[in-house]
Amino acid sequence: MKDRVILHVDQNSFYASVEMLRQPSLKTVPCAVAGDPANRHGIVLAKNRLAKRAGIKTGETIWQAKQKCPQLILVPPDYRSYLHFSRLARALYCEYTDRVEPFGIDECWMDLTGCPDHDGFAVAEQLRARVKEELGLTVSVGVSWNKIYAKLGSDLKKPDATTVISRDNYPCIVYSRPVEDLLYVGHATYRKLRRVGIRTIGQLVAAGPHFLRTMFGIVGLSLYSFAAGLDTTPVASSGREIPVKSVGNSITTRHDLYTEQDIKAVTYMLTESVSSRLRDAGMAARTVQVSLRDYQLYNIERQAPLPLPSQLCSEIAPEAFKLIMANFRQGQWIRSLGVRACNLIPLSKLNQESFLPQEKRRQAVWRLENTIDSLRGRYGGLAVRRGILLADRSLTGHDIKNENVIHPIGFFGP
Repeated sequence: MKDRVILHVDQNSFYASVEMLRQPSLKTVPCAVAGDPANRHGIVLAKNRLAKRAGIKTGETIWQAKQKCPQLILVPPDYRSYLHFSRLARALYCEYTDRVEPFGIDECWMDLTGCPDHDGFAVAEQLRARVKEELGLTVSVGVSWNKIYAKLGSDLKKPDATTVISRDNYPCIVYSRPVEDLLYVGHATYRKLRRVGIRTIGQLVAAGPHFLRTMFGIVGLSLYSFAAGLDTTPVASSGREIPVKSVGNSITTRHDLYTEQDIKAVTYMLTESVSSRLRDAGMAARTVQVSLRDYQLYNIERQAPLPLPSQLCSEIAPEAFKLIMANFRQGQWIRSLGVRACNLIPLSKLNQESFLPQEKRRQAVWRLENTIDSLRGRYGGLAVRRGILLADRSLTGHDIKNENVIHPIGFFGP
């Protein structure tokens, strides 16, 4: 059986490259795309080569970047433009194969196996030339027989380069790389591996599947498979509808949260969005997950089962709030908060007529929340609001300055 031919295409410094395309003057100065410091999203999202040479790193705060490079030019993100260029690039990839799987806005896997143009290196070189000529951007491409090594290959040489990881050269190229270069090895996994002396991908392979399973459970077997080049995960076909696995929303608030009222208000605001999207998708959640980050950037993530599968804010939000408060320490100041609905099932599996009083009440609440969705869709997101969200309007994004758009139709509990 012949190996697959998998490409991973990564657009170089994508946000910054699009901005330099729109504003050519940025090519001659160190520049970075960054969030809004006023809303405490002041981190570097992307930087150009001149900024990189000055030591600017993606993910660091604006004040840290400015300390390194006082002349750094900051540009706010324009996601509409980035999405436009992302779609143009994806359309180009689809000319070679119908198996194009996005991995974020600026990366894609391609499976050329069985295609007329199945020479991975030749196609990679064509793609680099065409993206540069037709879109004015550059890409790095990794070529291999599996998705993990193809992704690793695109990361090895940047910008505008092709790296082939084959059956012949993979031990030389892959095994010496730091273990954190392997896809899906996050900070927590990296720290655990470091504690047992595993620092390279080769050492991870040498540890063996049994040791890794003992250490990480079933995830350890996946890590071994990824590191050893045994991954057989297929590249999804273009346009294939990927099932919704979870629905979440998070926010970095304008000021730290330390009172129950503030935490509850933000929890309900986030859950309103999550539950509305669940209803749009026709799904119900069996589990709620919360995440919080305090002012010292310490992260906590917890989850708990819901009493009943639900897509109702009035049922999910209290459970999320209870979970947050169970993990909230007195004196702790929360910087950002997230709510996620997980373990989803189609609503069709729940539609069983019931005459029990509590079930009829649930159906009434479901009709109410659907009506609110319709009103917001017609008159705007501020048309109907929970009273709790008005305690601190700047905190929940319901500032007075936004209210001239439309007068609210009404307020409701809690």
